[in-house]
Amino acid sequence: MMDLIRKVQEQDWTAIEDLVKQAFATASYSDGTEAALVARLRQGPAFLPDLALMAEREAKPAGFILFTKARVSQETILALAPLAVKPCFQKSGIGTALVKKGHTLAAKAGFAYAAVLGDPAFYGRLGYEAAEKWGITPPAAFPKEYFMAIKLIPDAAPLAGTIVYDRAFRKQSRK
Repeated sequence: MMDLIRKVQEQDWTAIEDLVKQAFATASYSDGTEAALVARLRQGPAFLPDLALMAEREAKPAGFILFTKARVSQETILALAPLAVKPCFQKSGIGTALVKKGHTLAAKAGFAYAAVLGDPAFYGRLGYEAAEKWGITPPAAFPKEYFMAIKLIPDAAPLAGTIVYDRAFRKQSRK
């Protein structure tokens, strides 16, 4: 498994950018802008440094996960994006370990829900369900079957509304 999952440090960001590019290079659903999204999110108000995590194997970056703030009505929840694992380490448990560690830290920080636009086969195994079950409506452009959420704090109040992501998620042209 991993040698370590830890909070991303300032000096890690160049390696993270490279890792994210590699992870999404062959993904059929990728538009090639994931690394630029990470850079925009880091500079914005939704960024949570304690929920930017990196997995290392043999002291080298192997995976990355980022949770940022989003809103449903007046409640702040988390958006999971992106989760990236270097191609040579994919399907080895790193992504699962990153998600679970992120969930633990998020719940300790008081975040009741996390939402993701992703593969139901992968995220379903980690407890994500159709977001509408939790009262979270996806933006109109999102395919509902890929928009999921998880309740991180069991007694959290129910939600009702459409998720509002940080403006960094809006598509920006490639440079």
